[in-house]
Amino acid sequence: MRHVIALDVGGTGMKAALVGAAGELLHQARRATGRERGPEAVVESILDFAAELSAHGERHFGVPAAAAGVAVPGIVDAERGVAAYSANLGWRDVPLRDLLSRRLDRAPVALGHDVRTGGLAEGRVGAGKGADRFLFVPLGTGIAGAIGIGGRVEAGAHGFAGEIGHVVVRPGGAPCPCGQRGCLERYASAAAVSEAWAAASGQPEADAADCAKAVASGEPNAVRVWQEAVDALADGLVTALTLLDPRTLIIGGGLAEAGETLFTPLRDAVRRRLTFQKLPSIVPAALGDTAGCLGAGLLAWDLLESTDPSEVTT
Repeated sequence: MRHVIALDVGGTGMKAALVGAAGELLHQARRATGRERGPEAVVESILDFAAELSAHGERHFGVPAAAAGVAVPGIVDAERGVAAYSANLGWRDVPLRDLLSRRLDRAPVALGHDVRTGGLAEGRVGAGKGADRFLFVPLGTGIAGAIGIGGRVEAGAHGFAGEIGHVVVRPGGAPCPCGQRGCLERYASAAAVSEAWAAASGQPEADAADCAKAVASGEPNAVRVWQEAVDALADGLVTALTLLDPRTLIIGGGLAEAGETLFTPLRDAVRRRLTFQKLPSIVPAALGDTAGCLGAGLLAWDLLESTDPSEVTT
């Protein structure tokens, strides 16, 4: 059976799959990234994992993988196949596409940014299926975004498209590691809500999920913390909607697990801020933590469909 290798590399763990031509997950596996051993060890772990997946596929399906797709965090030069920078993994300018291709007997390899890759999957086979234009915004430790247009995800001229977490929503506000003050992710990410609720509740270990539970029970301080985050998020999203005019807005990540505790006030807050803009459908992501793997598989199949394999190996 024809298949591709899909790898989703995170800060602490890797998710992988063998993906069939119809997008079906034929085999799934997980492994620790091993970042405590340093950036070179992380790269070697990725290469070893890919080789094991390749061997598994050949044993079970009778043919080697036709291609591979890999999603990585940080700054990604997808055109050159280089993982340019990742603070979490400690690497700079890693030629990951070429390294993987050599380990996989010159199989073609597609490299993508983790959020854009997850957004590709959500747009094609997840919550945005059928939408010609969508915006995928996962609310996790930070906030990023993926701009979907006609079944593709826009990377931008320099690979930075979709960085909605660094739209300034509170000018002069909290400092952000990016160098600005008042960035959206300092107010509406899961990490920001966790920090605010830990301070408000006097419980250092409390997190965003705890805050959501307290909101559902009507705890006044939790409601205040939550509404401040929702208001900041709505401000950032309306800026994005004004620029991009998506048909569907897909919200994912840890904060979206609160369900209607998030979505009901968020839809209301966005609606109140609109003037001439059209309100998109605001829906939860559908694929959970499989989005990255599915997206990496889609990248690999897209590569096979659009390019002669001899042109993508070195």
